[in-house]
Amino acid sequence: MNIYLVIILTILIGEYLLDLIVEHLNVRALGLKLPEEFVGFYDAAKYKKSQSYLKENTNFRLVKDTILTLIILTFILVGGFNVVDNFARSFNLGIIPTGLIFAATLMLAIRLLSIPFSVYRTFVLEEKFGFNRTTFKTFILDIVKGLILGAIIGGIIFSAILWFFAKTGKWAWIYCWLGVSSFQLFLVFIAPVVILPLFNKFIPLRNGELKEAIEQYARAQDFKIKGIFKMDASRRSSKANAFFTGFGKSRRIALFDTLIEKQSVDELVSILAHEIGHYKKKHIIKSVALAILTNGVMFFILSLFIENPGLFAAFQMEATSIYASLFFFGFLYAPINMLFSVLSSFLSRRREYEADNYAVATYGKAPAFIRALKKLTVDNLSNLTPHPLKVFFDYSHPPVLKRIQAIRDL
Repeated sequence: MNIYLVIILTILIGEYLLDLIVEHLNVRALGLKLPEEFVGFYDAAKYKKSQSYLKENTNFRLVKDTILTLIILTFILVGGFNVVDNFARSFNLGIIPTGLIFAATLMLAIRLLSIPFSVYRTFVLEEKFGFNRTTFKTFILDIVKGLILGAIIGGIIFSAILWFFAKTGKWAWIYCWLGVSSFQLFLVFIAPVVILPLFNKFIPLRNGELKEAIEQYARAQDFKIKGIFKMDASRRSSKANAFFTGFGKSRRIALFDTLIEKQSVDELVSILAHEIGHYKKKHIIKSVALAILTNGVMFFILSLFIENPGLFAAFQMEATSIYASLFFFGFLYAPINMLFSVLSSFLSRRREYEADNYAVATYGKAPAFIRALKKLTVDNLSNLTPHPLKVFFDYSHPPVLKRIQAIRDL
């Protein structure tokens, strides 16, 4: 049997089994007794509801992963990629148009497969637990906008990678690395003003106590912002959050309208102080630098597998191509990508503690910050007792109980 096929099947099945084990342990780690820290925030009924939410989400995701893994395995074993490649080549176009047809066909198929799962999650699961506010019209428009945006951005990046590997020889991976990283940085700058408004409305925060408190704190920290906006997140969900976006003059604060409804001024400023802490501690720059580094590693390894005959034989391909190499390489790169993901999550959890520390040290209202974290946890029915293995693989933030304890220790 083809060695590449053995490796790819092992990776796919291994990832699936690992996920199964982690999710099983995470559900078993659910504590029946409400942690003392949350007495008065969670009542018995709502705490039980949060556990049911985790269980049903876990079961749903495992069913979804099982179905998709079986489809992918079958598609590989019956030579599905070769069928798509013959379809793309039937138009007798150049390497880039043919590659775009090949990629678009596969990505569209993946998107269509995901729609039934998205429908169930949005209109059944999230609806059951009181989160969903998405209308069917908004749901469809989101899909259409996502497809168009993905086609434009993905098409540009995919075409550039094909051109570099076709025209620039052994140094193609470096040109791809620099080109893709530069384009990703460009997207960070334009996302707040071009991309995000396609999906949500960002309304400047009205003059009042909240805006004044935020601006006063930002001035005290010498933190310049382009604007403070309220985002109409309630169009899709009752869940609450806040985030910063952009760099330089495009830097903005976005508050979910659902967050503003549920948090006091001190609690909201504490949350924003935490986000400002990320900037002040240069976490954003460090995260971008790590992403650029991992891009370089990925493109270098990719260059070693471009049009590899053995790899193409594993997928029963009749002809080799640069564009198909990109997809096939993705299967081999999955374990390395997982390692980078684990490293990134580990660093992210450390930085969350640092940002919490910054918020408490500069705003000086630890009780308000703790209340804010508790409210967010309860409102989103978040898991209070995740299994350590689940945290290790999937959590970009420390478990809330550990965050609260760290804040108290300050």
